[in-house]
Amino acid sequence: MSTHDEKTFIPYGKQSIDQEDIDAVVRVLKSGWLTTGPEVASFEGALKKVAQTKHAMALSNGTAALHAVAHALQLGPGDEVIVPTITFTATANAAVYVGATPVFADVRSDDMLLDPEEVRKKITKNTKAIFAVDFAGQACDYHSLRGIADEYGLALVSDSCHAIGATYQGKPIADWADMAIFSFHPVKHICAGEGGAVVTNNDLWAKQIRRFRNHGIDKDVRQRQEQGTWYYEQVDLGYNYRLSDIHCALGRSQLAKLPKWIEERQRVAKAYAGYFAEQTGVRPLVAHKDRSHTYHLMIAVFDDQQSRDSAYELMRAHQIGVNVHYTPVHLQPFYQNNYGTGPGDCPVAEKLYDRILTLPMYPGLTQEDLERVFDLVSNVVVQPNNISKAG
Repeated sequence: MSTHDEKTFIPYGKQSIDQEDIDAVVRVLKSGWLTTGPEVASFEGALKKVAQTKHAMALSNGTAALHAVAHALQLGPGDEVIVPTITFTATANAAVYVGATPVFADVRSDDMLLDPEEVRKKITKNTKAIFAVDFAGQACDYHSLRGIADEYGLALVSDSCHAIGATYQGKPIADWADMAIFSFHPVKHICAGEGGAVVTNNDLWAKQIRRFRNHGIDKDVRQRQEQGTWYYEQVDLGYNYRLSDIHCALGRSQLAKLPKWIEERQRVAKAYAGYFAEQTGVRPLVAHKDRSHTYHLMIAVFDDQQSRDSAYELMRAHQIGVNVHYTPVHLQPFYQNNYGTGPGDCPVAEKLYDRILTLPMYPGLTQEDLERVFDLVSNVVVQPNNISKAG
């Protein structure tokens, strides 16, 4: 191993904030509107351009966006929603929030994306929607998923929290899905502190989601002020899922940098690809040529669980904040206890879960940072008997 300053902690992901972002937030703090104001509409307008959709609705976080989508689709008790088991639990939880049942489908071994053939096997007369997940920043096989959704009359939703700015066959993901959702958590491509959004071309769903984020009320404060009225009506049961102008100002400033940051992530991914090409015992996920990958996560797949576990312990000990994304959701105690899921339901995902490790991926990683990561991985997969001697 080469010697580096290993006192500096390298996380698996983090936000990048500059003076322009700070100035954007300060401008809002000095203005008359801190929430439901003009910055919300401005951020939504910028999001529509990125997604190339008719509507964009900002919400308090990505989970709220998923909940809003489930509401707009009028999912409820007796309905089933097919979700990949490799995802953050919020994807499945959104179905539970409205009383529907999440049905877990397996992923493909090469890219860890939802397997369309497994989706087809899970469809029943109660299936109402497919919630696909663009895991790690790469679009799913939307050609196949769109075909299945159309064949069975199902809604196709893209949980694109990992993949804002990604494309599939030259088109934005929202071109393939009925609705797509984004997240603006600090570890994602752009940061609003917290935040999420739904994008769609459907007028009715957009109207329902705007009400849903505002307690089910038909007019927000700014709309009432512009119309010179105090009167409003609650026409539905909604939640307080609004995103403030403070968050939106930061999000809009960050969104302007998205193309540059995607390029940076792809630069880092290229460095990883060069390393993996010369390595044995570990591989990256496949990046398909018909998709623009935005690399939210860098997933390494080890040949066996022992190597993965050793790499995790070694890298954590040397200040590299590696992680595992994700525990298959069907193995979470809540779902095992309440929905009867368990080991054996999604064998591909279960096997991968024992061997995957999330390595650092974010703009600003230096070559020296990457060499620290490469050295530690190599120490495990090339010299497994010398782990105790590392560092």
